Amino acid sequence: MTTVGATLGALAVMSVGLAPASSADDVQSQQWYLDAMNAQGLWKVSTGKGISVAVVDTGVNPDTNSLKGQVLPGVDVTGTTGDETDDYEGHGTSMAELIAGTGSGDGLKGVAPGAKIIPIRTALTGIGKKAEKQGDISAKAIRAAADSDAKIISMSFGTDFPIDGGLEAVQYAQSKGKLLIAGVGNGAEDANYIGYPAKYPGVVGVSAIDENGEVAKFSENGAYVDLASPGVDVPTWCDKTFKSYCAKSNGTSQATAITSGAAALIWSAHPKWTANQVLRVMIDTAGRDWPKSTPSRYLGYGTIRPAQVLLKGKGDPGPADVDPVTNKKTPGLSAGTGASSSASASTSSQPPKSTSGGLTSAAGSSSTSSGDNTLWVVLGAVAAVVVIGGGGFAVFRARRGN
Repeated sequence: MTTVGATLGALAVMSVGLAPASSADDVQSQQWYLDAMNAQGLWKVSTGKGISVAVVDTGVNPDTNSLKGQVLPGVDVTGTTGDETDDYEGHGTSMAELIAGTGSGDGLKGVAPGAKIIPIRTALTGIGKKAEKQGDISAKAIRAAADSDAKIISMSFGTDFPIDGGLEAVQYAQSKGKLLIAGVGNGAEDANYIGYPAKYPGVVGVSAIDENGEVAKFSENGAYVDLASPGVDVPTWCDKTFKSYCAKSNGTSQATAITSGAAALIWSAHPKWTANQVLRVMIDTAGRDWPKSTPSRYLGYGTIRPAQVLLKGKGDPGPADVDPVTNKKTPGLSAGTGASSSASASTSSQPPKSTSGGLTSAAGSSSTSSGDNTLWVVLGAVAAVVVIGGGGFAVFRARRGN
């Protein structure tokens, strides 16, 4: 059923708070999360080589210094002037650089500089009247991404209402073995209504944290947060002119891109794993000090820590054909696909999205995993506190259903 809210005008990118531009020659020094993640150490093990990430966004400019040679042919589903390489806002190019930028010419360095980008240009807020008349086409964009060679689909956009054909598009992408990642939104200080596509079963919802490991005030919270990732003071292109970077941009868009890059690193190091297995080890190794069976409404299963997988060998990939969040088999995948687990692969401690499960606030508690004094960073981090106001409390939520 198509709703008014599912029309193009409601679809928006998830970046907010652009600060004055910074010179390109020091933009990498502002990527604080790379040092915190020990990116140099990670890149000795994996750079994301062999993995393509579909960026469903405003288009990707392949001619920025950081993206030269990084962008593969993609698809434009807008039906407007130009093609997928014409970024009408600058947002998609920024997300692509955060994922797979090489850093050349003093540009942004991506989390997975060895990965490749497949741009899928869709109609988001700002593309113009012609696209607005077409109605919502993001489901078409997700299907195009599913039909591409990308293993990961990164979606830094959202709408408060179900996308016409969105659920079916997500299910189709899942059946093709894709890992779908989306921002949960930036409206926590307003309506705090996590929307779509992050709300769909099969999509990893990502919230944003700052340099101290605290969840951003704008980052939406609730039943559909699965992982948390850096999304505060992350440099991006200021606009579609690509003349300068903005020093301090914020959003679950950035957190989504960085999570997609981390997933690319892990998948590149374990190419026989399925999307379910990559996600499962990300959940297993996420930074938290609450039980995995009671995800935080702010950080989900915890903050991303790819170093735990790549440098410490932690995380059980488990069954290839079972979604680690819903505990349901993924249509189109067989149990014989991917790597088998030698350890216990049970995910019964995780509440299915369609049933009731525990949810903790994580307010006033550390974001670190039990028995490990690092958050999502690798070395020397002080256990950060998630500050959301008020004392700690526990509520119950229903994991996402259809």
